[in-house]
Amino acid sequence: MVAVKELIEALKFSCTISFWRMCFLWTFPLIVSYIRLLTQYIFTNKPIYNRCAVVPLPPSSSSSKSSVRRLPVCIITGATSGLGAAAALAVSEEGFFVVLAGRSLDKLSKVMSEIRKQSNEAHLEAFEVDLSSFSSIMRFKESLEKWLLDSDMHPSIQLLINNAGILATTSGLTAEGHDRMMGINYIGAFSLTEALLPLLKNSPIPSRIVNVTSFTHRNVSNFQAEKETVSGKHYSKSKHYPCAEIYENSKLCMLLFAYELHRQLHLTEGSYPISVMAADPGAVKTNIMREVPCYISQVAFTALQFLGLLQSPHNGISSILDASLAPPETSGLYFFGGNGRTLDSSALSYNLKLSRELWDTSCDIFQDSLLNYNRLSSNEKVD
Repeated sequence: MVAVKELIEALKFSCTISFWRMCFLWTFPLIVSYIRLLTQYIFTNKPIYNRCAVVPLPPSSSSSKSSVRRLPVCIITGATSGLGAAAALAVSEEGFFVVLAGRSLDKLSKVMSEIRKQSNEAHLEAFEVDLSSFSSIMRFKESLEKWLLDSDMHPSIQLLINNAGILATTSGLTAEGHDRMMGINYIGAFSLTEALLPLLKNSPIPSRIVNVTSFTHRNVSNFQAEKETVSGKHYSKSKHYPCAEIYENSKLCMLLFAYELHRQLHLTEGSYPISVMAADPGAVKTNIMREVPCYISQVAFTALQFLGLLQSPHNGISSILDASLAPPETSGLYFFGGNGRTLDSSALSYNLKLSRELWDTSCDIFQDSLLNYNRLSSNEKVD
C-alpha cells in the first residue's frame, strides 16, 4: 500500500513544471560548469587558491589562555547531516572549535559523537537554531554570546558557514509569514549573518563568511528584489508550488548577498578584516531531496552517478573548505569544483543594481523582524 502511494506521488510530481525543470535545466548548468573549469584549466591562467593554515587567536593580555580557548571558532548551520556534518568534521581537523547549529539537538549530538569517533581531538559544541524563525536566530545569538563568556573564550567568531538549506516541494510559511524555502535558504541566512556580524568584526584575526550556493542559480534570468518576491509571498499566488524556481532564486540571493556584503565591508573597512566567499559544492548525495518522492530522487541520484556528476558529502565539501581556508586577503570569490578553483557565477549575480535592491529589501525584512522580536521580548518581561 505504501509503495503504491509513493508511486502515485511520484507520478503526480512528474507532471509538474518543477520536475522537468529539475531534470533538464538543473543538469545542463552543472555540466557546463565543469566544462568551463576544464576550459579554464587549458586556456587561462586563473589563479588556484591554496588552503592556508588556521591561525590561533592571540593570547589575552591579562592572562595566558589555554590552547583550546585560543582556537578560532567556526559556526556551521545545517550541521545535522550531509554537507554540514561532513564540513564540521573537516573544519575541526583544520584546527577550529566548531559550533554545530541545527534544528535538532538529538541529531547534532549524534553527529558530534560520530566526529569524535573519527577525531579524538575535535572540539565541538552544539546549539539548536531554526532558521525559519527569527526569534530562534536571536536566541541562538544570545546563547552563543553567553557560551563564549562562560567558557572564557574571546567574544568573537572567525568563520560562519551558511550551509543550511531545504528543497521543499509543497508550500509552507515561516513564523514570520515568509515562504518556507526562501525563509530558510536565504532570509534565515541573511538574518543570522546580520545578527552575528558584531562577533565577526570583533575577531582579533581576519574572519570570514561562506555562503553555500548552487549551480542552479544560473537558471534565473530575471529576478525582482521587492519584498513580495524575496519573502516568497509572490509564489503563494501560483496554482502549483514552483519549488524548482524558488530554490534557484534562493541560491541566487545567497550569491547576490555574498557579493554585496563583500563590497560593503571593503568600502567601510578599507581592507578585508572580514572576507566573504561563495561556495558551490555541485551535486551531492544528501537528504536535501527528502521531500521529493523517493522514486524520483533515487532515479535522479542514479542518473547523476552514471554521468559522473554525483559526489559524496565527504568529496562535496571540497569547495566549502577552499572558500573557508583561502588566503585572508581574498574575498568576493565563487568557489566550485574543489582544488582551490573558482569560476565566474552568472551575469545576473554580478548585477550591482539588483544586489543593492536585494540588500535594501533584506535589511527592511530584518529590521521589521527585529522590531517585532524586541516588542514581544518587552511584553514577556512585563508579564
